[in-house]
Amino acid sequence: MKSVVLLSGGLDSAVSFACALQETEVILSLTFDYGQRAAAKEQQAAAALSSHYNIGHRTLEVPFLKEITNTALVSEQAELPLLSTAELDDYSLSSASAASVWVPNRNGLFINIAACFAEALQCDLIVTGFNREEAATFPDNSAEFVKAANSSLSYSTINKVRVVSYTQRLDKVEIIQLGLKLVLPFKYIWSCYRGESKACGRCESCLRFARAAKAAGMVTQ
Repeated sequence: MKSVVLLSGGLDSAVSFACALQETEVILSLTFDYGQRAAAKEQQAAAALSSHYNIGHRTLEVPFLKEITNTALVSEQAELPLLSTAELDDYSLSSASAASVWVPNRNGLFINIAACFAEALQCDLIVTGFNREEAATFPDNSAEFVKAANSSLSYSTINKVRVVSYTQRLDKVEIIQLGLKLVLPFKYIWSCYRGESKACGRCESCLRFARAAKAAGMVTQ
């Protein structure tokens, strides 16, 4: 099986990428720049991971996404939601946080663009970093979304490209544990919503990573 990997440079996509290298022949990794705050850091992380594994990497720009949304993920004028670690499992609070960083049809768009590459490169799979923990508040991380996407791709690609996520059934702790087992170079990943010199340690993405790293007994780098 051959694959194209959607690689943001964050924890989930990096671990799924490492799994794909064992389960498939990875032909290309793709990163998207849609004007997000962390775009440069994500590209740097994805390029470093791809280089580490000797896989070709390409960044694709989709600037119109920034133009059509005021999401806090891209707009410097919008306040990023700040939860406490104790609030991460509060569904109402985490749902509000997810809504503030939602980008219209982002994963749907990325998958369809990746499908163009996968079909052209005669690849069977698109590998993503979807996971159980964030699927609770991000429906485009869910197994149901993957099933629906695959149904659509069975019509829109001649070779019936499919989406898979090797982290789909895992929470963040389990994802880090799997990454440790696979000897993933965690020093390269970037899991912060911001794009500053260091991870902020306060956004929801940083908090989920830190909580999981502590629970998994990982010494952060």
